[in-house]
Amino acid sequence: MRDPYEVLGVQRSASAAAIKSAYRKLAKKHHPDANKGDPKAADRFAELNAANEILGDEEKRKQFDRGEIDAEGKPRFQGFEGGFPGGGAGAHRAGPGGFEYSFRTGGGPGAAGGFAGGGGGFEDILKSMFGGQAGAGMGGGPGMGGARGGANTFEYDTPFGTDLDLAVTMTVALEEAVNGATRRVRLPTGKELNVRIPAGVAAGQQIRLKGQGDTAPGHRPGDVLITVNIAPHPYFKIDGNDLRLELPITLYEAVLGAKVRVPTLDGAVQLSIPKNTSSGRTFRLKGKGMPVKGASGADGFGDLFATTRIILPDGNDAELEALMEKWRADHPYNPRKDFE
Repeated sequence: MRDPYEVLGVQRSASAAAIKSAYRKLAKKHHPDANKGDPKAADRFAELNAANEILGDEEKRKQFDRGEIDAEGKPRFQGFEGGFPGGGAGAHRAGPGGFEYSFRTGGGPGAAGGFAGGGGGFEDILKSMFGGQAGAGMGGGPGMGGARGGANTFEYDTPFGTDLDLAVTMTVALEEAVNGATRRVRLPTGKELNVRIPAGVAAGQQIRLKGQGDTAPGHRPGDVLITVNIAPHPYFKIDGNDLRLELPITLYEAVLGAKVRVPTLDGAVQLSIPKNTSSGRTFRLKGKGMPVKGASGADGFGDLFATTRIILPDGNDAELEALMEKWRADHPYNPRKDFE
């Protein structure tokens, strides 16, 4: 994935407000519903969501700026302190139990089977990790799994068994979570898969792909566990099974009443705004929220709550000001009287 700053088109010094504004502007422009004839719109929208997931979160942004996570939000491997003496470059992998271990190729002077046989070699690292039991473990004795070295390979079995499952996080658009979709995901191994997102998936739910995980000789292939995140939406906020929306209305619509279009997940609907509607009044649109799986297996839907916000026109308006001055003189009132 590209640098999230590049994706959102902002400088690294950009404020949180500038990042939020850039995301909202681009999300509206590249939203799949606004680009139904463009097959790449969904990919661009997903890229925007992934970038915002990092830069829109203060802590994740700091971690990315420090180089602790990559553009996909995955931890960057820092290596063991001091590195491996005499070893060549190699790949890294997170091992069961929370520590990290490395695959190394080749070997430096004094290396045996790809690693130095003593004096700060791999056995010393194992000793520091397992309290001096490296000797027994390296020989395949009790307490640890075996470690086997070769000229270009190294296999390590942890004492807790071999965990070949792969964990992946996928961020989807709200519409994809509600209606279902097919997305392509890249695994830590570099393999890419097409994944079907079931309709009605909720944030935090997992999709299991059996047999698509890591492999090891003598072991059944692991699974891929995909944790689903739902990207922030330009309009809607998820509240359990319901959705919430801030609905901008004009001053004259609030005073005189009006019929206004309200976006929903399955198309816009008309909402009647009564006369004399104050900013902050909330209207309920029944059945326009998130899908809900009932105990009987039947599907239902939550509700959409639209809260009005009265928006004044941009700039100064002399006519409006004159009208308000006359209104203030003829019809004074105090909406903050309860504060006194």
